[in-house]
Amino acid sequence: MKVEQEDNDKKGEFYIEIEGNRVALMTYTWAGKDKLIIDHTEVGDALRGKGAGYKLVAASVEFARNKNIKILPLCPFAKSVFDKKLEYSDVLA
Repeated sequence: MKVEQEDNDKKGEFYIEIEGNRVALMTYTWAGKDKLIIDHTEVGDALRGKGAGYKLVAASVEFARNKNIKILPLCPFAKSVFDKKLEYSDVLA
């Protein structure tokens, strides 16, 4: 499961594709230059229960650490992952 990313400096998404179809995605919006807001996570039936949502959140954490930015998880799923994974607390806004 490879997580990819698109970003246009205003909004972006982390996603997983299977045969050219996005079957899992997590969208975010930039809030200034040093913070992004995760606003939605969606996992299709093909990947449900296989950890795809966790992989998307992990990719966002890696991105935040590499860019030295913070994350505000407004999406209920992403927030629940951040609540469980205390090792991600360094990137929380």
